[in-house]
Amino acid sequence: MIAEIGHFSLILALVVALVQAIVPLVGAHRGDGAWMATAAPTALVQLLLIATSFGCLMYAFVTSDFTVMNVAQNSNTLQPMLYKVSSTWGNHEGSMVLWVLILAVFGAMVAAFGGNLPPSLKARVLSVQAMIGVGFLLFILLTSNPFERVVPPPLDGRDLNPLLQDPGLAFHPPMLYIGYVGFSMAFSFAIAALIEGKVDAAWARWVRPWTLVAWSFLTAGISLGAWWAYYELGWGGWWYWDPVENASFMPWLVGTALLHSSIIVEKRDALKTWTILLAILTFSLSLIGTFLVRSGVLTSVHAFATDPERGVFILLLLVIAIGGSLALYAWRAPILKGGGLFAPISREGALVLNNLLLTTAAATVFIGTLYPLFLEAVGGGKVSVGPPFFNATFVPLMIPLIIALGVGPMLGWKRGDLKGALSRLKFAFIATIVITFIAAYISWGRSVFGVLGLSLAGWLATAVILEFASRIGLGRAGSGDVLRRMAGLPRGAWGMTLAHLGFAITVAGASGASLWQDEVIQLLRPGETLSVVDYDFTLRSVDSVKGPNYTAQRATFTVRQNGEVITTLAPERRRYIVQGTETTEAALYTQWYADIYVVIGQSDGNGAWTVRLYFKPLVPWLWAGSLLMVFGGFVSLSDRRLRIGAPSKRLAAPEAKAPTAQPAE
Repeated sequence: MIAEIGHFSLILALVVALVQAIVPLVGAHRGDGAWMATAAPTALVQLLLIATSFGCLMYAFVTSDFTVMNVAQNSNTLQPMLYKVSSTWGNHEGSMVLWVLILAVFGAMVAAFGGNLPPSLKARVLSVQAMIGVGFLLFILLTSNPFERVVPPPLDGRDLNPLLQDPGLAFHPPMLYIGYVGFSMAFSFAIAALIEGKVDAAWARWVRPWTLVAWSFLTAGISLGAWWAYYELGWGGWWYWDPVENASFMPWLVGTALLHSSIIVEKRDALKTWTILLAILTFSLSLIGTFLVRSGVLTSVHAFATDPERGVFILLLLVIAIGGSLALYAWRAPILKGGGLFAPISREGALVLNNLLLTTAAATVFIGTLYPLFLEAVGGGKVSVGPPFFNATFVPLMIPLIIALGVGPMLGWKRGDLKGALSRLKFAFIATIVITFIAAYISWGRSVFGVLGLSLAGWLATAVILEFASRIGLGRAGSGDVLRRMAGLPRGAWGMTLAHLGFAITVAGASGASLWQDEVIQLLRPGETLSVVDYDFTLRSVDSVKGPNYTAQRATFTVRQNGEVITTLAPERRRYIVQGTETTEAALYTQWYADIYVVIGQSDGNGAWTVRLYFKPLVPWLWAGSLLMVFGGFVSLSDRRLRIGAPSKRLAAPEAKAPTAQPAE
C-alpha cells in the first residue's frame, strides 16, 4: 500500500506540474493576476506530493520491503541502516526521484521567499521550473518506475553495490544533485528574462543566490566524490578525468563563470546576453551529465542505467530543453541591450577574461569527454581520451586564470590602473619567487609542473591576502580602524576572499598529490618491515574479520618515524557476501603536510601479502582548500544584500524612491 501511495503521488505531482507549467505562463502573457497567482501554491503542492513519494520509497528501503523490485535489486537485510537509507538514491530509479524532489524544493523556495519578485517574472520562472519537472516526472513514470512490484518477492535483496556502501558515497549524490538541479533556477530565470525581454541589476541580484547555492553544493559534491575515489578505490589517486567525473566538472566550470558574470550585470548593466547564455549552458551541461550517467553509453562505478530506452528518452528531453532554450535565446537575445561601458583594463575586464578562460576550459573537457562517444556512435571505432589530453589542454588554461585571479580584484571598476595594481602586488611576486626556489630545491629532479603548480598557488594565496589587507586598511590605519573595517566588510567580500584562498590551497594540494608521491609495492610477511621516505611500516598480522554484510582480511601495520611509533594502520580487503564483490579499504594517517596511505592486496598463498605504501605530500591541502571554497560560497550567500533580493514592493511604491542596488562584492 505504501508503494502505491508513492506511485500515485508521483502521478498527481505530474498533473500539478502540468498546471504549474501552463496556467501561470498564460496568465503572465495575458496580464491576469489570478492565473499568475497559481504558480506559488502549485509549486508548494508539487513539493508536498514528490516529498510524499520519496518518503514512501525510503520507507520501503528502510523496512526491506522486497515486494518492491527496486528494493529487492538494491538492498539487503544485512545492510547497516545508513546504507539502507542511502540505497533510496543509490540506484537509477530512486536517484531520479531525488532529482525531481530537489527540483521541487528549489521551486517551492522561490514560491515561498520570492515575494519581492515582480508577479509576471515569478510566474514565468515557476512555470519554466515546472516544465523541467514535467519532463523528468514523465521519464520516471514511463521508463523508471521506482515502485514496480515483483511477484513472488524474493526472501532477501541483491544488496547495494558494495562500492557505494561508504559514508562518502552516501552523501555524495544528494550534494551533487543539489548542485546539478540548483542551476535549474538560473536557467528558469534566464528563460523568463528572455520571454519578458528584460535583464537588469535586480535580475542579477535574484539569480546570484541560487547560483551560489548550486555552485557551493556542486563544489562539495565533486570534492566528496574525489575524496571517496581517493580512499575507497585503493589506487591512490583522486581524479582520473573519468567521463562521469567530467560530467559534474563541466557545469561547475561554466557555473563559476556565470557566478562572476552576474556581478558585471549587477554592477555595470553589461554582458546581459552573455550571462543569459551562461545560465542556459550551465544547466544544459547538468542535463548532459544526467544523460551520460543514465543512458548506458558509459560503463563506470558512477553510472546507473544501461537501458537504451531510457537513454533515448533523456536524449529527447535534452533536444527539447537545450535546443528550445537556445532557439529562444537566438530569437530574443538581440533585444537585450547592454548598458554600462568599461575599459579592457578594469575589474570588469578581468572578470571577462575569467569567463573566457573558464568556458574555454569547459569546452576542452566537453570535447575530450564526448568525442570518443560520438566517434564510436558513427562507426569510427573506439579511441581513448585520458589524462594526457586533459592535462595538455586544460592545465595551460589554468595558468593565466590563476594569474588573473590575483590581479583582477586589485583593479578598479570601469577603468583600472594595471601598473598600480602590480605595484601593490610586489610582495606577491617576492613570495612567488621564494616559493619557487623552495619547491625546486625540495623536488629537484622530479616534476617541473609540480614546482609551477606550487608557485601559482603561492602567487594567488599571497595576492588574495594582500587584497584583503588593502580592503581593511592594514598598514595604513590604526588597529581600531582595521577591526572596524573588518567588522563592516560585506560578507560577499569575505566569501570571495575565502573562496579564492581555498582555490589557491586546492591548487597546491593537487600539485603535490598528482606529481610528488612516493610509492612502494612489495610482498610482505608478518613481522617484516618496509620503508617509504623516512617512515618504516611493520606488518604485524593479517586477520580474518566479519562485518555486518561482508568478511574481510584486515592487516595491522605499525608505523614508525625516526624509530618512534607514530600510528597503527589497519587496511582491509573486503568480500561482500551477497554479490561476492571485493573492495579495498585503504588506511590513512593524515598529517598537516602529507598523507601516509596503506593498501593490503592479495596473498601469494605462502604467507606473504601484496602491500602498497604511499607517501602523498599536500593531499590534506586538497580537501582543506575545497572545504574553504564551499565555506566561502556559503559566507557570500549569507550577505544580507543577496538575501533581501530586489527592493520590496513597499519601498518601490510611487511615492517612495526605490533604493539603488548595492554591489554584492
